Amino acid sequence: MCGRYSLATPTPADVRARFPIGESIEVRRRYNVAPADDVLAVTVDRDGSPRGELLRWGLVPSWAERQDIGLKMINARAETVAERPAFRRAYERYRCLILADGFYEWQPTPKLAHRTRKQPFHISCPDQPVFAFAGLWSVWHAPDGDTLRSCTILTVVANAAVAPLHDRMPVILSPATESTWLDPSTPTAELAELLAPLPAERTALRVVSAAVNDARYDGPECLEPAVASEQATLF
Repeated sequence: MCGRYSLATPTPADVRARFPIGESIEVRRRYNVAPADDVLAVTVDRDGSPRGELLRWGLVPSWAERQDIGLKMINARAETVAERPAFRRAYERYRCLILADGFYEWQPTPKLAHRTRKQPFHISCPDQPVFAFAGLWSVWHAPDGDTLRSCTILTVVANAAVAPLHDRMPVILSPATESTWLDPSTPTAELAELLAPLPAERTALRVVSAAVNDARYDGPECLEPAVASEQATLF
Protein backbone atom coordinates (compact mmCIF):
# COMPACT_ATOMS: atom_id res chain seq x y z
CA MET A 1 0.00 0.00 0.00
CA CYS A 2 1.15 3.51 -0.79
CA GLY A 3 -1.60 6.02 -0.10
CA ARG A 4 0.35 9.16 0.70
CA TYR A 5 3.87 10.38 -0.08
CA SER A 6 6.08 13.48 -0.26
CA LEU A 7 8.42 15.38 -2.56
CA ALA A 8 9.34 18.11 -0.11
CA THR A 9 13.00 18.36 0.78
CA PRO A 10 14.83 18.53 -2.58
CA THR A 11 14.84 21.92 -4.26
CA PRO A 12 13.30 22.18 -7.73
CA ALA A 13 16.85 22.54 -9.08
CA ASP A 14 17.85 19.29 -7.34
CA VAL A 15 14.92 17.46 -8.91
CA ARG A 16 15.70 18.80 -12.39
CA ALA A 17 19.36 17.83 -11.99
CA ARG A 18 18.44 14.30 -10.93
CA PHE A 19 15.65 13.53 -13.43
CA PRO A 20 15.05 14.48 -17.10
CA ILE A 21 11.86 16.46 -16.56
CA GLY A 22 12.78 19.52 -18.64
CA GLU A 23 12.15 23.16 -17.80
CA SER A 24 8.48 23.53 -18.70
CA ILE A 25 7.07 21.38 -15.86
CA GLU A 26 6.49 23.16 -12.57
CA VAL A 27 8.23 21.52 -9.61
CA ARG A 28 6.48 22.24 -6.31
CA ARG A 29 7.40 21.11 -2.83
CA ARG A 30 4.76 18.57 -1.85
CA TYR A 31 4.50 17.47 1.77
CA ASN A 32 1.36 15.35 1.52
CA VAL A 33 0.61 13.97 -1.94
CA ALA A 34 -2.77 12.21 -1.95
CA PRO A 35 -4.78 10.13 -4.43
CA ALA A 36 -6.37 12.18 -7.25
CA ASP A 37 -3.57 14.78 -7.01
CA ASP A 38 -1.50 15.65 -10.06
CA VAL A 39 1.96 14.19 -9.46
CA LEU A 40 5.37 14.74 -10.99
CA ALA A 41 6.46 11.87 -13.23
CA VAL A 42 8.83 10.88 -16.03
CA THR A 43 7.42 9.07 -19.06
CA VAL A 44 8.82 8.52 -22.55
CA ASP A 45 7.56 9.93 -25.84
CA ARG A 46 6.94 8.00 -29.06
CA ASP A 47 10.66 8.14 -29.87
CA GLY A 48 11.61 6.70 -26.48
CA SER A 49 12.98 9.98 -25.10
CA PRO A 50 12.23 10.74 -21.43
CA ARG A 51 10.01 13.69 -20.58
CA GLY A 52 8.54 15.20 -17.45
CA GLU A 53 4.82 15.55 -17.00
CA LEU A 54 2.05 15.77 -14.43
CA LEU A 55 -0.18 12.71 -14.11
CA ARG A 56 -3.31 12.20 -12.02
CA TRP A 57 -2.63 9.69 -9.23
CA GLY A 58 -5.10 6.82 -9.66
CA LEU A 59 -4.85 4.99 -12.98
CA VAL A 60 -7.89 5.13 -15.25
CA PRO A 61 -7.64 2.38 -17.93
CA SER A 62 -8.33 3.48 -21.48
CA TRP A 63 -11.43 1.24 -21.59
CA ALA A 64 -13.00 2.55 -18.36
CA GLU A 65 -16.49 4.03 -18.56
CA ARG A 66 -15.89 6.50 -15.71
CA GLN A 67 -12.80 8.22 -14.40
CA ASP A 68 -13.64 7.72 -10.71
CA ILE A 69 -12.42 4.12 -11.07
CA GLY A 70 -8.96 5.67 -10.64
CA LEU A 71 -9.52 6.09 -6.90
CA LYS A 72 -9.39 2.29 -6.65
CA MET A 73 -6.24 2.11 -8.81
CA ILE A 74 -3.67 4.13 -6.88
CA ASN A 75 -1.53 1.00 -6.42
CA ALA A 76 -0.82 -2.11 -8.50
CA ARG A 77 0.51 -5.29 -6.90
CA ALA A 78 3.77 -6.38 -8.55
CA GLU A 79 2.82 -10.04 -8.24
CA THR A 80 -0.28 -9.71 -10.44
CA VAL A 81 0.35 -6.59 -12.55
CA ALA A 82 1.17 -8.59 -15.69
CA GLU A 83 -2.21 -10.38 -15.60
CA ARG A 84 -4.73 -7.84 -14.35
CA PRO A 85 -6.70 -6.25 -17.22
CA ALA A 86 -6.52 -2.79 -15.64
CA PHE A 87 -2.72 -2.79 -15.63
CA ARG A 88 -1.51 -5.37 -18.16
CA ARG A 89 -1.19 -3.08 -21.18
CA ALA A 90 0.41 -0.29 -19.20
CA TYR A 91 2.90 -2.74 -17.69
CA GLU A 92 3.89 -3.86 -21.17
CA ARG A 93 4.15 -0.43 -22.80
CA TYR A 94 3.49 2.56 -20.53
CA ARG A 95 5.81 2.58 -17.54
CA CYS A 96 6.88 5.71 -15.70
CA LEU A 97 8.90 7.08 -12.81
CA ILE A 98 6.95 8.83 -10.06
CA LEU A 99 9.21 11.21 -8.16
CA ALA A 100 9.31 11.32 -4.37
CA ASP A 101 11.52 11.73 -1.34
CA GLY A 102 9.51 9.55 1.04
CA PHE A 103 6.15 7.97 1.78
CA TYR A 104 3.87 7.70 4.80
CA GLU A 105 2.52 4.77 6.71
CA TRP A 106 0.49 4.55 9.92
CA GLN A 107 0.82 2.36 13.01
CA PRO A 108 -2.22 1.72 15.24
CA THR A 109 -1.70 2.90 18.83
CA PRO A 110 -3.53 1.99 22.06
CA LYS A 111 -7.10 3.18 22.37
CA LEU A 112 -7.39 6.71 23.66
CA ALA A 113 -10.75 8.17 24.64
CA HIS A 114 -12.55 5.06 23.34
CA ARG A 115 -11.07 5.23 19.86
CA THR A 116 -8.02 3.83 18.12
CA ARG A 117 -5.54 6.37 16.87
CA LYS A 118 -2.79 5.80 14.32
CA GLN A 119 0.71 7.23 14.53
CA PRO A 120 2.07 8.45 11.15
CA PHE A 121 5.61 7.63 10.05
CA HIS A 122 7.61 9.14 7.20
CA ILE A 123 9.71 6.52 5.41
CA SER A 124 12.69 7.51 3.27
CA CYS A 125 15.88 6.24 1.67
CA PRO A 126 18.79 8.30 3.07
CA ASP A 127 21.18 7.41 0.25
CA GLN A 128 18.63 8.65 -2.34
CA PRO A 129 17.37 12.09 -1.26
CA VAL A 130 15.02 12.08 -4.24
CA PHE A 131 14.03 8.80 -5.88
CA ALA A 132 11.53 7.19 -8.23
CA PHE A 133 8.66 4.85 -7.49
CA ALA A 134 8.02 2.31 -10.24
CA GLY A 135 4.83 3.49 -11.90
CA LEU A 136 2.46 2.82 -14.80
CA TRP A 137 0.49 5.41 -16.74
CA SER A 138 -2.48 5.50 -19.08
CA VAL A 139 -4.52 7.87 -21.25
CA TRP A 140 -8.30 7.99 -20.88
CA HIS A 141 -10.66 9.84 -23.21
CA ALA A 142 -13.83 11.13 -21.60
CA PRO A 143 -17.16 11.14 -23.49
CA ASP A 144 -17.02 14.95 -23.66
CA GLY A 145 -13.64 14.81 -25.41
CA ASP A 146 -11.43 15.65 -22.43
CA THR A 147 -8.24 13.61 -21.98
CA LEU A 148 -6.92 12.38 -18.63
CA ARG A 149 -3.37 11.09 -18.15
CA SER A 150 -3.14 9.09 -14.95
CA CYS A 151 -0.78 6.76 -13.07
CA THR A 152 -0.41 4.11 -10.40
CA ILE A 153 2.44 3.06 -8.07
CA LEU A 154 3.60 -0.55 -7.92
CA THR A 155 3.86 -2.24 -4.54
CA VAL A 156 5.61 -5.32 -3.16
CA VAL A 157 5.82 -7.19 0.15
CA ALA A 158 7.25 -4.85 2.78
CA ASN A 159 10.82 -5.18 3.97
CA ALA A 160 11.65 -5.88 7.63
CA ALA A 161 11.80 -2.17 8.50
CA VAL A 162 8.34 -1.34 7.13
CA ALA A 163 6.55 -4.61 7.95
CA PRO A 164 5.61 -3.60 11.54
CA LEU A 165 3.55 -0.78 9.98
CA HIS A 166 2.13 -2.43 6.86
CA ASP A 167 2.60 -5.63 4.85
CA ARG A 168 3.12 -3.74 1.55
CA MET A 169 5.40 -0.95 0.38
CA PRO A 170 6.01 0.92 -2.90
CA VAL A 171 8.76 -0.17 -5.28
CA ILE A 172 11.65 2.30 -5.09
CA LEU A 173 13.89 1.91 -8.11
CA SER A 174 17.66 2.28 -7.96
CA PRO A 175 19.13 4.96 -10.25
CA ALA A 176 20.82 2.21 -12.28
CA THR A 177 17.50 0.57 -13.15
CA GLU A 178 15.35 3.63 -13.90
CA SER A 179 16.16 3.71 -17.61
CA THR A 180 15.49 -0.04 -17.89
CA TRP A 181 12.08 0.43 -16.30
CA LEU A 182 11.23 3.30 -18.66
CA ASP A 183 12.43 1.56 -21.83
CA PRO A 184 9.37 0.20 -23.71
CA SER A 185 11.52 -2.57 -25.21
CA THR A 186 12.57 -4.11 -21.87
CA PRO A 187 11.32 -7.74 -21.71
CA THR A 188 8.71 -8.37 -19.04
CA ALA A 189 10.90 -11.06 -17.45
CA GLU A 190 13.57 -8.44 -16.85
CA LEU A 191 11.00 -5.99 -15.51
CA ALA A 192 9.89 -8.49 -12.87
CA GLU A 193 13.43 -8.59 -11.47
CA LEU A 194 13.24 -4.85 -10.73
CA LEU A 195 10.13 -5.17 -8.59
CA ALA A 196 11.70 -5.82 -5.21
CA PRO A 197 11.46 -4.06 -1.84
CA LEU A 198 14.11 -1.55 -0.85
CA PRO A 199 16.61 -3.30 1.46
CA ALA A 200 15.74 -2.76 5.11
CA GLU A 201 19.19 -1.38 5.88
CA ARG A 202 18.59 1.45 3.37
CA THR A 203 15.23 2.35 4.88
CA ALA A 204 14.72 5.12 7.45
CA LEU A 205 11.55 5.57 9.50
CA ARG A 206 10.66 8.71 11.43
CA VAL A 207 7.64 9.51 13.59
CA VAL A 208 5.94 12.64 12.27
CA SER A 209 3.11 15.00 13.15
CA ALA A 210 -0.56 14.10 12.88
CA ALA A 211 -0.90 17.01 10.44
CA VAL A 212 -0.39 14.51 7.62
CA ASN A 213 -3.59 12.71 8.59
CA ASP A 214 -5.62 15.37 6.77
CA ALA A 215 -5.26 14.59 3.06
CA ARG A 216 -6.32 18.16 2.26
CA TYR A 217 -3.33 19.65 4.11
CA ASP A 218 -0.05 19.98 2.24
CA GLY A 219 2.22 22.04 4.47
CA PRO A 220 5.62 21.56 6.16
CA GLU A 221 4.02 20.55 9.46
CA CYS A 222 3.43 17.12 7.90
CA LEU A 223 7.14 16.36 8.25
CA GLU A 224 7.64 17.88 11.70
CA PRO A 225 8.35 15.53 14.61
CA ALA A 226 5.32 14.33 16.53
CA VAL A 227 4.69 16.17 19.76
CA ALA A 228 4.89 14.14 22.98
CA SER A 229 1.11 13.91 23.32
CA GLU A 230 0.84 12.25 19.89
CA GLN A 231 3.46 9.57 20.47
CA ALA A 232 2.78 6.11 21.78
CA THR A 233 4.93 3.09 22.54
CA LEU A 234 6.37 1.97 19.22
CA PHE A 235 6.72 -1.63 18.10
